[in-house]
Amino acid sequence: MDSNKVKVGIAPIGWTNDDLPDLGSENTFEQCVSEMALAGFTGTEVGNKYPRDTDALKKALNLRGIEICNAWFSACFTTKSEEEVLEEFKAHRDFLYEMGAKVIGAAEVGNSIQGLSDPIFEAKPVYTEEQWEKVVKGYNKMADLAEEKGMKLTCHHHMGTGVQTMEEIDRFMSSVQDNVYLLYDSGHIYYSEGTYESCLELLKKYVKRVGHVHLKDIRPEVVAKVRAEKMSFLDGVRAGTFTVPGDGAIDFGPIFKILEDNGYEGWMVVEAEQDPAKANPLEYALKARKYIKEKSGL
Repeated sequence: MDSNKVKVGIAPIGWTNDDLPDLGSENTFEQCVSEMALAGFTGTEVGNKYPRDTDALKKALNLRGIEICNAWFSACFTTKSEEEVLEEFKAHRDFLYEMGAKVIGAAEVGNSIQGLSDPIFEAKPVYTEEQWEKVVKGYNKMADLAEEKGMKLTCHHHMGTGVQTMEEIDRFMSSVQDNVYLLYDSGHIYYSEGTYESCLELLKKYVKRVGHVHLKDIRPEVVAKVRAEKMSFLDGVRAGTFTVPGDGAIDFGPIFKILEDNGYEGWMVVEAEQDPAKANPLEYALKARKYIKEKSGL
């Protein structure tokens, strides 16, 4: 892959988990970004320990040669007024714009169960026609607002939401405007559909509309346990559902080839939430970086 077109980053969720604050509570922001740089990454997303003051954040990242490439946005069009969500989005957009990011990753979480104790497979929401209309309309408006700043809006398909399965992603992508892009997440589609083939199928189908990539590997034996024991998403995280590229079931070689053959430009970000007490963040970051270099040349 061409390093002038594709950059490699890592998310802070391997160091400190926003949804499970006890995971990595001992790890500081400074340790996190220092170890990212030490492992050879040049980009990061935004975690709950990152300074919100843009000058302070820029100083800390510039010292380490790291830039912000994206930050999760929680859209709640299914439970809040459109006006309220769009105001929240504009503040989020402006923060990322100030930090130099070109992409905004949004997930519709108004009625998501990802943070609840409900079983992840049995209790996921299924949108009504009215909810679909709200989500599609809202994403179209967010995309237009992102374009005002020269940025791309991406939809993060995610376990426990109404845009999780292949069928739901298809419906979403066929309903929204062309300026709404997909945040392709290898781990979430494997988790949802249960096969490696689904990772390739989704990417091939939408590669021309992929605006951001999450490199997330998965442990199928843990997914099987989650399904059999009707575990929640967060209980699955604690049990080790996810891991870094090169440590799970996904062969990223074909994924990198599809991206390269179709001229993908942007970031590929390792995003693998684990318990830092079980999976040392620096050790796993180094493992991921080595694997990505071997498989992609980057």
